[in-house]
Amino acid sequence: MNLRTIQRIENNVTIPRGKSLNLICSVLDLRLEDIIEHEVINTKKTLALRIINGGFLTILNFVLVVIFGYLIIDSEASINSKFGAILLSFFVPVFIVFKTLRMNRTERMLKFGLGLCIYTVVISTKISFPSLIITGLLPSLIIVLGTLFYGNELVRIKE
Repeated sequence: MNLRTIQRIENNVTIPRGKSLNLICSVLDLRLEDIIEHEVINTKKTLALRIINGGFLTILNFVLVVIFGYLIIDSEASINSKFGAILLSFFVPVFIVFKTLRMNRTERMLKFGLGLCIYTVVISTKISFPSLIITGLLPSLIIVLGTLFYGNELVRIKE
């Protein structure tokens, strides 16, 4: 086996297959069946983690939507609660950005902002567009999505 091939495998540039995988197994005194079995177990764990993460993200989006809806759309919402919602629409996404710095900006925006987008579309069928602006829901949505999308630039850590 070529030295360059080994380096690519070590650096996760390529995945060993066929003859290369058999050679590596023989040199390391491993059985190919054990490696394949281990990979199948990891795939099952990955699927379970995706399901758990999806459920958690759904609950998180629902909680964020309830908070913004309560603070903004409530008929008795005061100027203080609307101001609080505007502040939360910046600080909650900044916290999310700090915890997900390695995540792609579009992925972050879809995972954490999709619930608020859907909520805004549903509410816009119930109230008029000017009411979305007056209540502060549309500005909050823009702040949330902008912070989630451009968050890496806001919290860029100087090394």
